[in-house]
Amino acid sequence: MQDHYLNVQLNAYAQEEEIAKEAVEIILINTANAETDSAWKKSLSASIKKAFTDKKTQLWTSWTDKKEIIIALPQKDLEEIRLAGAMIYKTLKKENAKTAHLNDLENLSKETQLALLEGLLLSSYKFDKYHKEKNTTAIDIYLAESAVSKEEVKELTTLAEAVSLTKNLVNEPPNYMDALQFSSDAKAAGKKFGFETEVLDKEKIKELKMGGLLGVNQGSTIPPTFNIFHYKPKNPINKKPLVLVGKGVMFDTGGYSLKVGGIMSTMKSDMAGGSAVLGIVSAIAGNKLPYHVIGLVPATDNKISGDAMVVDDVITMMDGTTVDVQNTDAEGRLVLADALTYAKRFDPELVIDIATLTGASAAITGDFGMAVLGKDQESIDELTHTGESVYERLVQLPLWKEYADLLKSEVADLQNIGGKTGGVSTAGKFLEHFTDYPWIHFDIAGAAFIK
Repeated sequence: MQDHYLNVQLNAYAQEEEIAKEAVEIILINTANAETDSAWKKSLSASIKKAFTDKKTQLWTSWTDKKEIIIALPQKDLEEIRLAGAMIYKTLKKENAKTAHLNDLENLSKETQLALLEGLLLSSYKFDKYHKEKNTTAIDIYLAESAVSKEEVKELTTLAEAVSLTKNLVNEPPNYMDALQFSSDAKAAGKKFGFETEVLDKEKIKELKMGGLLGVNQGSTIPPTFNIFHYKPKNPINKKPLVLVGKGVMFDTGGYSLKVGGIMSTMKSDMAGGSAVLGIVSAIAGNKLPYHVIGLVPATDNKISGDAMVVDDVITMMDGTTVDVQNTDAEGRLVLADALTYAKRFDPELVIDIATLTGASAAITGDFGMAVLGKDQESIDELTHTGESVYERLVQLPLWKEYADLLKSEVADLQNIGGKTGGVSTAGKFLEHFTDYPWIHFDIAGAAFIK
């Protein structure tokens, strides 16, 4: 069984003799007037022209002695190209193909080539660890090295493996994926992709006085961990590190502010921010990118016991800030606040935290994008532009000073919720309190909770 759960293997070839004789021929058509060299293809000429007139991706198959797939690619939008790659994989899987030859890549631009291959790879992901019957073979897809180099194939495959790692961690059930197991998997990822993993145990967390992480962990029999990922290549481009912080709440019951109405059934995904940080560092290290990057993931579950944190508790954070707990289900910001404080010791160029933080964010974006807030507008603008290209779309929400007023408490420095108004922004304002560096917050609740 492949440990990355991808069911496609890309192979760049130099000589056509390397291609298996039974390979399905995949023909890419990117113009309505593409030349054809067989009766079957000529018979499709009217349909191909219509696909380009309608600007709609179309796929046709011929499953005779010579197995062929023709796919018309009238769209220039990169996400449509990724979906075309997914369409190819779905067809190959349906026909139980074992190998295929992807033709005509040289007729596509470089970014279109890679988007198509990315769609092929990512759509082949399947988490079947707990299925009695598993798919243990991958479809081998051959592509000309003259179009896509072996180095490009390796880079794209490493990226897809890192994405799969992220998905695997989120998909694991909570009776397996707890804070200790996350740390174990992080160490394994470090060895595989090439970065250092440091894990702080509960005693060290106590020494650091991380009251947010310890408070959320009070109701659990499983101790918390604080995970630090270090990747620093020789002569990195950035003089100061980029620090990524991910929410690692392994399962969220809401604590005594109990989740109701069936919402709890997806709460194994509440550690998606931490998984994303581990996946990002894995992709960067695996592809040896020239950036100094540090990842921080505070990991715990939020469960209920006689010792669990309750509403009206006052806890003291790592930086000495006291917090009046008015909702135990607003726990993510508590563990993140300690991590944001810890990030100060690295004198970072930029800190980005990634968290499934609020239902309010999911209500705004659905699973179509993510909310972004912060105090580095230039970086937010750059990330928003890039997000459109890779279809990780961002919508910016405000951090107006009035939101801070909603977090005032009569008994402590802050309270951990701001009421019904501006839930994404008040959560962001809470986090901002613990930063004194360029900082951006991604609320990924909508994108992460996808069944």
